[in-house]
Amino acid sequence: MRFLDEITLEDDHVRLEPLGHEHGEDLRRAASTLTHAWYTSVPTADGLSAEIDRRLAARDAGSMNPFAVRRLSTDETVGMTTFCGIDQPNRRVEIGYTWIGADAHGTEVNPAMKRLMLAHAFERCDAIAVTLMTHFHNRQSRAAIERLGAKLDGILRNHRILPDGSLRDTAAYSILPHEWPAVRNGLDGRLARY
Repeated sequence: MRFLDEITLEDDHVRLEPLGHEHGEDLRRAASTLTHAWYTSVPTADGLSAEIDRRLAARDAGSMNPFAVRRLSTDETVGMTTFCGIDQPNRRVEIGYTWIGADAHGTEVNPAMKRLMLAHAFERCDAIAVTLMTHFHNRQSRAAIERLGAKLDGILRNHRILPDGSLRDTAAYSILPHEWPAVRNGLDGRLARY
């Protein structure tokens, strides 16, 4: 399989569905629960339609495979995630542009979502590396990535220019195929609590 193949991924906790405007109402509600820190790029409720359009255009251009995250216990779409930074010839991909509403923070949603995406990348797409990147100052995101078992590859200084003109230092992490079994066991252990 390819990272860009349209697919639905599901377990007992979440379903990752190809993103579409039909997810808009739930996503606006989820986005409205978030406090927007200066170092994040989570869409506002008012900007949700434009963000869906942007992700769908990136999908059509072959640079992103966006998903809506549906929490099965409530049957609500609670966030978005993507396969991005797709380098199919070198079997590398990034999991990124991820956010979930505040009601889903600290629940089964994030570990279940990452478990599905990593399994797909390593077991179906034969990835040689999966990367996860976040703003250097986003301590919450960095802690979540480190809890997965991803290793810090380094800090990419002045990596991006943000909409306000400030420069973003990016913390770059990765998981390699030989690390996937331990990462999978850790995620399965976390999910067994739910």
